[in-house]
Amino acid sequence: MRQLDLVVIAVYLVAIAWIGLRLSGRQKSAKDYFVGEGHMPWWTVSFSVVATETSVLTVISVPGGAYSGQGFGNVELALGYVIGRIVVATVLIPLYKRGGFVSAYQYLGHRFGLKLQGLASVTFVFTRLLAEGVRLFASAIPIKLLLDELGVHAGFKVIILVLTLITVVYTYLGGIKAVIWTDAIQMGLYLGGAILAIAVLTGHVGGHGFSQALHNGQFKLFDTNFGLQHVLTSSFALPTAIIGGAIFAMASHGSDQLIVQRILATRTLRDGQKAMIASGIFVTIQFAAFSLVGALLWSYNKGRSFKDLGLSSSDNLYPQFILHSLPVGISGLLVAGILGAAMGSLSSALNSMSNSTVSDIAHNLFKRSPSDETLLKLARVMTLVWAVLMAVFACAFSASSGNVYLTGLTIAGYTYGALLGAFLLGRLVKRANEVDAVVAFVVTVAVMTYIVRQVKIDVSVAGATVPTAIAAQWLVPIGVVVTLVVGGVMSLFHGAPAPAPAVAPGTGTHEDQAAGPIDAAAGRS
Repeated sequence: MRQLDLVVIAVYLVAIAWIGLRLSGRQKSAKDYFVGEGHMPWWTVSFSVVATETSVLTVISVPGGAYSGQGFGNVELALGYVIGRIVVATVLIPLYKRGGFVSAYQYLGHRFGLKLQGLASVTFVFTRLLAEGVRLFASAIPIKLLLDELGVHAGFKVIILVLTLITVVYTYLGGIKAVIWTDAIQMGLYLGGAILAIAVLTGHVGGHGFSQALHNGQFKLFDTNFGLQHVLTSSFALPTAIIGGAIFAMASHGSDQLIVQRILATRTLRDGQKAMIASGIFVTIQFAAFSLVGALLWSYNKGRSFKDLGLSSSDNLYPQFILHSLPVGISGLLVAGILGAAMGSLSSALNSMSNSTVSDIAHNLFKRSPSDETLLKLARVMTLVWAVLMAVFACAFSASSGNVYLTGLTIAGYTYGALLGAFLLGRLVKRANEVDAVVAFVVTVAVMTYIVRQVKIDVSVAGATVPTAIAAQWLVPIGVVVTLVVGGVMSLFHGAPAPAPAVAPGTGTHEDQAAGPIDAAAGRS
């Protein structure tokens, strides 16, 4: 009977690729390929942002975390993320939209110079390779479980390669329009899957199951342990979630091309701001839905440990429920939802990495501004290149274990502080020049690498002292402080740089220069 699940999944994979290509239309320019000529509806962009950032890490990790004691801590985190997005919508999005940029890092090139723009772009694509490698590997977990049920013992690497191949088809041909439209559909599918799982679990455990989960603390929202060690090491301590989470969101949604590119595809500044803030609200709803799945699974399994359930990690909890406790066909639909989450984040990463490579790195290597046809061809080639490298990195994670959501946050901690710090340095320290910014950026990445890999805080757990890493949400604030201090101190040893020449509104000259050759080749005026 499991063959029906495979049929459902196969139909979904074909349908989503066809729909993406159908809705995207023919790509006529590099700007159309990267930002849809800035004509995408704000609500689809908002859904795309949500699908891009939550992906499989949320779908399979949050229920397992809620089951094992985190409660609704991820909803607490989301409240901090909403605050951060409001700041991004107010401070950074106007810079990008009014500048006519197709890449977040073009602002850094305009403010400091091409060296920092290229450095930031290289940092972004390297970080994406690692983070998306974790996400892509996570997507293979439920698929492998399903194939094992059918007696088809495919390895993680085979699953990763097939998933990448299917996703790259519509990403390569349809560009950002295909990515955004398919993201919106995929978000509806996996969120709908969570709602369906909640309904099924509620039918099993009833009101008594809710009461038991509540009494056991599965619905706990705020972690009010304000001990210094706990605040520094727990992602769910209240100050960490709200303050650290807000600054983390400023970096992930204000200085990461993966998210900024979607906002640049909106029609107006106001639409971009609405898409950004609304995405925070939708993410909060998602965290609540998947946390509720975890809480109800605790009642459904009568609180048994993962070991007693025969699971190797918390990330296997939700996939196991889908495969063993839902009717045939329905389980296939929910696995398709998980695939949708995986494909949404993967397609988004491929398009944004191609964008950053072409807009921030490659075009600076041309002595003359290339034609838009050349840029479009280069964009598609780079989409294929990054797809291959992404699959390789995902295969490298196939031996990893543990909570993939927190793993993804930690990877971002290496570079997010330097990226956000560079933007804030440009806005807050008027004397800072390109040398200051580049040195501060490099020093910050080096310092954060040391902190992530070496710095541990002794935490008492069950009477034993356990060396514990600093919570991922604090890594960005630390990196921002290092960047501002180093860049600010260096700026004191030279005069202020000459201000950029003012351009009368409507001339387009300065805007065209800031936007780079992609806009110029597209005929912006």
